[in-house]
Amino acid sequence: MSALPQKNMTEADYLEFERGSDTRHEYLSGQIYAMSGASRNHNIISSNINGLLYNHLDESPCEHYQSDMRVHIPATGLYTYPDLSVACAEIQLLDDKFDTLLNPVIIFEVLSATTEKYDRGEKFQSYRTLPSLQEYVLISQNQARIEHYLRQKDNKWSLTDVLGLNATFELPSIKLVLALDDVYRKVSFIFP
Repeated sequence: MSALPQKNMTEADYLEFERGSDTRHEYLSGQIYAMSGASRNHNIISSNINGLLYNHLDESPCEHYQSDMRVHIPATGLYTYPDLSVACAEIQLLDDKFDTLLNPVIIFEVLSATTEKYDRGEKFQSYRTLPSLQEYVLISQNQARIEHYLRQKDNKWSLTDVLGLNATFELPSIKLVLALDDVYRKVSFIFP
């Protein structure tokens, strides 16, 4: 990611700018960063998970959001757009614009060559400061592989590495078992 020319933009300036923009931008430490487009596989995977969440959460107090729902992390000041997120119980939003979530329970990121290092590193470090976040799911576009991070009672994170189209994994926060075959339906694996 590279910063746009605006320097030392306040959070209020960013929100005003972003709400009037046709493209999405992340914000951190006074800088805004343009978000790039997504590949075919990325879109298929996100759509598949969105459909699975929709069916499962239909009668639930939880809500799921696609990549247009911004998430704010107060501890680091980051404003970002996860590929998918889930919030439960009393959903907390930044203001009366209803476009910035404060308390996701689960965040999903579909990895790409340009975002993988950031999604695994600095972005995950920022996400971990959210007290509400219980699960972080990283999804490969190049193979049937999901890395599922789960917050433990001691505030440490455990990792389950799920491999192969025949595999399944559970999202305990919402009591949902996902089959990788469903997550990767219609995906053509591309190797970098």
